[in-house]
Amino acid sequence: MNLQNQNTGIPDIPNKNVLVLGCGNILLGDDGFGPRVIDELLKNYHFPKNVGVINAGTSVRNILFDITLSEKKPGRIIIIDAYDAGRTPGEIFEISIDEIPQKKIDDFSMHQLPTSNLLKELKDFCNIDITIIACQIENIPTEVSTDISRKLLDAIPEVCERISELIKNK
Repeated sequence: MNLQNQNTGIPDIPNKNVLVLGCGNILLGDDGFGPRVIDELLKNYHFPKNVGVINAGTSVRNILFDITLSEKKPGRIIIIDAYDAGRTPGEIFEISIDEIPQKKIDDFSMHQLPTSNLLKELKDFCNIDITIIACQIENIPTEVSTDISRKLLDAIPEVCERISELIKNK
């Protein structure tokens, strides 16, 4: 994926100082939390032109890889994702890349192996400020479902406010 290519649907990523990436599969219930947060942000919040708010869906690895290879990089990336950390369903928490247990780094969410490694490289070698805001899942269905549990739906406004504050304080 070429970040300058109009076919990506997100051609101006290199011109953004802040990227907000909502991760998750909208067909797997609570896993669609990140994209739902992005929908809410796009519908009800206004951000400066240097802020990109993107529904990354299950393609976050491609976006992060392209950023890694790009000459121009954002100063901050905010990742929104559903996560099973054994907490109370709907609980919102931040995850530090450095706090991901070594044995978990290969299966850390954002949906497959290289994602956490790419985030670590972007943080350590490219000096990008990475924030991961997670919400504890309640249920991931075994069959296709676009329904998100009530506890996660109720968490969306708080996550949106946190993102808005993070961007204001940048």
